[in-house]
Amino acid sequence: MNTIPFIYGLRHHANLGAELLLAPPATCYQNFVEGKADIALMPVAMVPSLPDAEIITDYCIGAIGSVRTVVVMSNTPIEKVRRIYLDAHSKTSVQLCGFLAKKLWHIEPEWVAMEEYAILDHAEEGDAFLLIGDKVFDNEGKFAHTYDLAEEWQKATKMPFTFAVWVARKGMPYEVRDELQAAFTFGVEHIYEAILESDYADREYAYDYLTRNIDFLFDIQKHNALKKFWDYGLKIEPKVNPG
Repeated sequence: MNTIPFIYGLRHHANLGAELLLAPPATCYQNFVEGKADIALMPVAMVPSLPDAEIITDYCIGAIGSVRTVVVMSNTPIEKVRRIYLDAHSKTSVQLCGFLAKKLWHIEPEWVAMEEYAILDHAEEGDAFLLIGDKVFDNEGKFAHTYDLAEEWQKATKMPFTFAVWVARKGMPYEVRDELQAAFTFGVEHIYEAILESDYADREYAYDYLTRNIDFLFDIQKHNALKKFWDYGLKIEPKVNPG
């Protein structure tokens, strides 16, 4: 749902003549690396590993307050959590969770890849679950504690957070950059119309979420916050199975 304005702008205000390939964040990275995509909305945790890529627009998926769709849920207070199951669809959210565990929550949990979401119905004491995207809406209210990772980052750093930025390989023509910038501006200025054209037209929360929780402008504050995130350099490698 985060990308609805971008998709709308690309479909209605861009003359790129390009195929639009939709995928979860982690797959966007893979598509770019494998050459299936020339331009990608890239999870920020992966950008430093791409020496031939550069950020090309003033738009992003960011938050200056609660983001709502990147959370840790648990029936155990976070300072007592012993194991965190990680949603595999966002590498950025995984690394952000690791930063917060170290710098804010002061815990050293076991990190486990969430292979199936049915485990949410069988939480044990000390378990927590990192969820992103639409799955968060499906599980709101099911757990005693919910920690919004954008808000937690802001508690730790006093800065906004950026989850994804637009990248292309170095040397992308300026005409393409300008076309993308114009398309994204058009989409962000027509969020209501974009929702009506999307699969989320019947979701009452969609407009509020895209205008209050998501901040699309990649400004200097987000640039600086992103550099801090990159400089920390933490790498979380989850186990495939608990034990």
